[in-house]
Amino acid sequence: MGKRTDVPTKMCCIICETVATARTLFGDLLLSPLELTGCHPAVRSAQYLSLAIARLYLLAVRKVYKSPEYSGSAMTSVAIVKGTQPSKMTGRALDLIGAEKLVGPGDSVLIKPNYVAAKHPSTGVTTDSAVIEALIQFTKRVGAKDIIVGEGGSGSTERAFDVVGIRDVTARQKVKLIDLNQDPRVTVRVPQPLALAEVGIAETALKSTCIINVPKLKVHHMALATLSMKNLMGTILPKSIMHSQINEKIVDLASLFKEEVKLSVIDGLVGSEIDEVSGTPVKMDLIIAGQDMVAVDTVGAMVMGIDPGKAKYLRLAEERGLGVSNTEEIDIRGENIDDVKRGFRLPPTLKRLLYHAMKI
Repeated sequence: MGKRTDVPTKMCCIICETVATARTLFGDLLLSPLELTGCHPAVRSAQYLSLAIARLYLLAVRKVYKSPEYSGSAMTSVAIVKGTQPSKMTGRALDLIGAEKLVGPGDSVLIKPNYVAAKHPSTGVTTDSAVIEALIQFTKRVGAKDIIVGEGGSGSTERAFDVVGIRDVTARQKVKLIDLNQDPRVTVRVPQPLALAEVGIAETALKSTCIINVPKLKVHHMALATLSMKNLMGTILPKSIMHSQINEKIVDLASLFKEEVKLSVIDGLVGSEIDEVSGTPVKMDLIIAGQDMVAVDTVGAMVMGIDPGKAKYLRLAEERGLGVSNTEEIDIRGENIDDVKRGFRLPPTLKRLLYHAMKI
């Protein structure tokens, strides 16, 4: 009898070791090694062995089919590229996210830079024209039908066009350049708004089947960061309607363009800390790109050393289903955030508000 009990005891030990190893490989198990201890009868050992093998098999299958390769909801991709050649960097970022699948023949494309003020891109305030030119070349390559560069700044957009040098680019590339502030305005109602019931939007933006959003990497004195989603303010008039409940209204506005914004490309060559218009330039040498504007803004915030969880509009946008702000669900391609991030100085008033909020 003693020999008979030794065999199942050894079997139990082997099973326990197998389960423990599998737990390490496959995560949480339905069967614990503790459930197997003390199973001396041969029959019980055989039953537990069969059960363990079956459960381990199912867990392995579940683990595999949860992976992005087999999941119907693969992680959203955001590329970070560092370098000194804006055109090549932009092209590399687009390659990393498979952008050629997002824009195609027949698309009417609006490339939307940030020209909030008539300031040179080296100030960290406005989008670099080299990035815009690279995007024009990309859209031509994939066969877009119409390509327009359009922006509606807070000041003189026409003067901003001169200062940033975009007129030379659009003339060379033979594409239209439009001041969206002078475009016919269409009043659009926001479905189930958080704060913005209706808004006047430039007709060109509404007619576009593809918007490539090209913001600058900047902090903001009210919204903490001004990136892809807030850059859509350049399509509306009056802009003053956004400045109360700004976080909610950023989300409301972005909800109108969820399908049309197929690419968001942050010009992080030079960013702006302290303020979005009169701040201090920060040389970063980065391009950040992705399809999901919420995810792109999340990564942009992190690159500036900002906790995305503190940017209210990002939380609201994810809740609204506009995109992903959970960093565990974002596939970062290219550079690692920790290798390129830098702590941007925040606007003094906003910094005080965040400090007091943390103490409450």
